[in-house]
Amino acid sequence: MQIGIIVILAAVCAILLIDLISLERGLRRGRQKIREHMEGKSTARLTSPCPNGAAEELFETINELLELRQTERADYRRKEQDLRRQIADVSHDLRTPLTSVLGYLQLLEEEDLTPEKRGEYLDVIRSRANNLQTLITSFYDLSRIEGGQWQLEREPVDLGRELGDQLAMAYEQLESQGIRVEVSIQEDLPQVWGDRKAVVRVLSNLLTNAYKHGSDYLAVRAWRENGAVATSFSNGARDMTAEDAFYVFDRFYTADRTRSGQNTGLGMAIVKALVEQMGHQVSASLKDGEFTVIVTWKCI
Repeated sequence: MQIGIIVILAAVCAILLIDLISLERGLRRGRQKIREHMEGKSTARLTSPCPNGAAEELFETINELLELRQTERADYRRKEQDLRRQIADVSHDLRTPLTSVLGYLQLLEEEDLTPEKRGEYLDVIRSRANNLQTLITSFYDLSRIEGGQWQLEREPVDLGRELGDQLAMAYEQLESQGIRVEVSIQEDLPQVWGDRKAVVRVLSNLLTNAYKHGSDYLAVRAWRENGAVATSFSNGARDMTAEDAFYVFDRFYTADRTRSGQNTGLGMAIVKALVEQMGHQVSASLKDGEFTVIVTWKCI
């Protein structure tokens, strides 16, 4: 009897010893794989070296932590790439008008320069300097908006009146560009929720985008729609592609595709950021050579 018990105990001990050895080897392999994960050499999931509930639970927890680390590493790389691209975009956009200013300043140093040419060069320098100031302000404003530093107030805004005022101020510029203006604003539009200064900035940016990048005409409409107020800005866009329209609110894409010395596309990025932070919606589309931006404003 005692011999049988001893044999059983010995067998149990042998099994436990084998499990411990297997577990130890598995843990060593697991430690090596964890090191490979930490060094970015592997993304394979860890497996338990033996059928053991506690070990399997431990390895599952480790896998979850490793997957979280991989996600964080990927996010970090993406943010780093975005930051580098943004720095490159900012550098290019600032360098373009600044180079022009420096070039014309050198021309002003010519001894035989006529008063007419001097005045012409000064006008160009003034224009480029204004573009540079606008660009720097746009970068600063967008960073404040996205960083939550632009404080928005929730107040009733008479959208019809603000739209009419912005159209009146932009009319001369639109006319000088040869852009025909068509306006249709429904009477007695209800007030909308928003920050008045932000609403004015949105409308101003949309009109500015129309006369800087549009052609032929600009149709502006405002009407009630399903308990909200919708505003649309449609203009001819002969040179725009479907891809341009899809990425029009992406500051990185527009900064690359619309470098004309007048606008880097930051104005549209500011439109989207402000509209969404006020709780409204904005969309853009291109159909049959006509580019349209629609903003849907929530009523009070």
